[in-house]
Amino acid sequence: MADVLTAPRVARPPGAGVDNGRVRLRVRFSKVGKVRFTSHRDVARIWERALRRVGLPVAYTAGFSPRPRLSFGLALPTGYESWGEYLDIELRTDRYRSGEVILVGHDDGTNLDVAELRERLDAALPSGFGVEVTEAIEGRVESLQEAVSACTWQFGIHAIDPTTAADAVERLLASSEVVVERERKGTTVTDDVRPAVHDMSLVATGSAWPSMPSVGLQATLAAKPRVVRPSELVSALAPGHEMTLAVRTHQWIERNGQRFEPLLPPAGERAPHACGCAS
Repeated sequence: MADVLTAPRVARPPGAGVDNGRVRLRVRFSKVGKVRFTSHRDVARIWERALRRVGLPVAYTAGFSPRPRLSFGLALPTGYESWGEYLDIELRTDRYRSGEVILVGHDDGTNLDVAELRERLDAALPSGFGVEVTEAIEGRVESLQEAVSACTWQFGIHAIDPTTAADAVERLLASSEVVVERERKGTTVTDDVRPAVHDMSLVATGSAWPSMPSVGLQATLAAKPRVVRPSELVSALAPGHEMTLAVRTHQWIERNGQRFEPLLPPAGERAPHACGCAS
């Protein structure tokens, strides 16, 4: 058994400056357990309530029905877990310096150390959500939905043995075409998803996933031009078999041939349900 799977510690693209009295706060958080059944819209509402509890001066949109300026990463399918979800929050601020946001109208009238927000936000969220990192993002950057080009997933296939799974992975990677059926605007269409499968391999699952079989899979799938879900991959990989619990482990930004995570996980910490890689 190889080392425990962890996110590689690679730097994210740099930026600089504060824009028009606002600073963008980026949050990396996990979503595991029963909260995986909450929809993307419900997750947004949960975060809005948590930000009110913490008392942050969130910037709002203009117009008849102002909304908090929150920007999430790629929507996580309902029923899937994640070790690395992302949220950008615009805060009203006088200025920003070296990790410290000088806030406008902060409840206790003090400045805010960005790093301290991790525990405060974590305490304001329901069980199953875990705040891993908070960081002020400097300068103008792409939205998370525009920037993320691929995601890495871990998932299992119910009632399949390791040899059969390994053979199926080998055949799929050797294929020039992998056709799946999808519903689009009430019509069933077929798409070739082979170009969207960047890599795929077997991983051994641990006691953290008791509902999964002894053999699981890991795959990096494109998020553009259209997201490919693990369940779609399973339907092509092992027809007649069902997918077990799926977890999004990474979201990737690509620049000049290099991959970056929008925020790094805490140094020395691994994902909440990390699996061991098969040797």
